[in-house]
Amino acid sequence: MASNIDGKEAICEWVRQHFPEGATCLDVGACDGLWFDLLGDYLKMDACEIFKPNVDRYKLQDKYNYVYIGDIYDYWYGRNLYDLIIFGDVIEHMTVLKAQQVLEYAHSRCKDLIIAVPYLYPQGELHGNKYEKHIQPELTEGIFRQRYPRYEVLYKPNDYYCYWHKK
Repeated sequence: MASNIDGKEAICEWVRQHFPEGATCLDVGACDGLWFDLLGDYLKMDACEIFKPNVDRYKLQDKYNYVYIGDIYDYWYGRNLYDLIIFGDVIEHMTVLKAQQVLEYAHSRCKDLIIAVPYLYPQGELHGNKYEKHIQPELTEGIFRQRYPRYEVLYKPNDYYCYWHKK
């Protein structure tokens, strides 16, 4: 499913205020490439997308510098250290433990990390994509803070929150 646009303009403004033009970014769960469409003229962006038909349908390899097709859990960052990693509409698709492990590792590979997540949003498989199912549909601000205590609210329009953690 394409990412929710709510709050993304405010997040883009925040990114432009905190990172120089050309800073490196990994867009996890790129889907339709919305974060690239919003920031690709400003940041040098790579992507991780688990569902190959999205890579083809949205021509992600024409947008991003590098596209890893697979689960972020299996992504080996190599020598890449990113200025920013964006988990936009991703962690609700993982178990709590897997999300915690992925985020912990990602922290060692970046300067800043942003998480965008919908609250109280059940969702099943969509368009033949089994990865669209929300494993954590019960997320609320309180539950998020218990499971992911390192993060601070960056923006919160309605039931869609954006968090960040700076080292």
